[in-house]
Amino acid sequence: MKRGRLVLGLASVALLAFGAAIAIGSLSSETDPSPEPLGPDARRTSERLQVVDVHVHLSASGVARLERLMEKWGFDHVVNLSGGHPLRGLPEQVVAARRSGGRVTVFASLAYEQAQEPGYGVRMARALEIAKEMGASGLKIAKVLGVALPAPDGGLIPVDDPELDVVFETAARLGMPVAIHSGDPKAFWDPVDKNNERFDELSAHPGWALHGEPVPSFDEILDQLERRIARHAKTTFVSVHFGNDAEEPERVARMLRKYPNLYIDTAARIPEMGRHDPEKMRAFFIEFQDRILYGSDLGVGPGNTPLFLGSEGTEPAGKEDEIRFFTASKRYFETADKQFDHPTPIQGNWKIDGIHLPRAVLEKVYSKNAIRVLDLQLPE
Repeated sequence: MKRGRLVLGLASVALLAFGAAIAIGSLSSETDPSPEPLGPDARRTSERLQVVDVHVHLSASGVARLERLMEKWGFDHVVNLSGGHPLRGLPEQVVAARRSGGRVTVFASLAYEQAQEPGYGVRMARALEIAKEMGASGLKIAKVLGVALPAPDGGLIPVDDPELDVVFETAARLGMPVAIHSGDPKAFWDPVDKNNERFDELSAHPGWALHGEPVPSFDEILDQLERRIARHAKTTFVSVHFGNDAEEPERVARMLRKYPNLYIDTAARIPEMGRHDPEKMRAFFIEFQDRILYGSDLGVGPGNTPLFLGSEGTEPAGKEDEIRFFTASKRYFETADKQFDHPTPIQGNWKIDGIHLPRAVLEKVYSKNAIRVLDLQLPE
């Protein structure tokens, strides 16, 4: 392949960023089975913890459906990272968010089409200013940056492209946090065969495979990301998917210690997080309890399209998948249970261990950090 197929393979990511309808379990109903218990060590408290999900992909026509899911699974607020930009998707997404009664925050995306001609950084920054005026609260940058977004000269635009400096400085000036997805699980760079631990996922999504493609290595992408963060001390970064490196908590910890403007979310990485020593991960969450935001990577599309639950396989997600997704996530954070099924089967065939976070840390990860970073006003 070459770059042409990769761009097409990653097109779904760009479409999410533009707020397109996404293919994502079945709509819950009154006949859904009850959520499973969290396990013997599950916390039982009289006071429910508020939850803000900072990593959701929402179709503009899916707000009512999302609200039913929020009620069912105990979410108080969500951040829609598929807000689009002023000329594509954002107007509809802002209107849809208003219909939620203040329960949905919208992040805009980069105006990626502008990269076709020189001077794209300034134009993208101007689009971000307009997005802010329209009601967007932050900026989401999809993983196409660095591995699939062509530059006007035919090369790839790197994550740390100086032409984009103006975009990140504009985000800082406007007080808009930047949620940035750079890279993917390391296995995506490996040959797609039975030895690849993400074989099932990559077989379902061949366009996600990066082995043999003319793209930077995993480490090069992470280095580009770090240079980008280091260059903009006044910009608030949320490095999504556990800092984009759930396989290496030590590297994520080093970056969190070095860059006070850096935050991470947990979206779609509990399978990797849960493979590490639970005591080490518990210590990680306690050390960085003010810098971690809860995210699910839930996708809610129109009508009865399947839910996107962190990833998806060849078969659509159903009610049992939905239950597993949400209960296993809570079980990871809230219990000390050992060797249970992680939330998203397509993301690897292994068991995980819970990290049994203290309540004060859970409160920060589940909601307080997001409330502070996004300046949210949630009802008591």
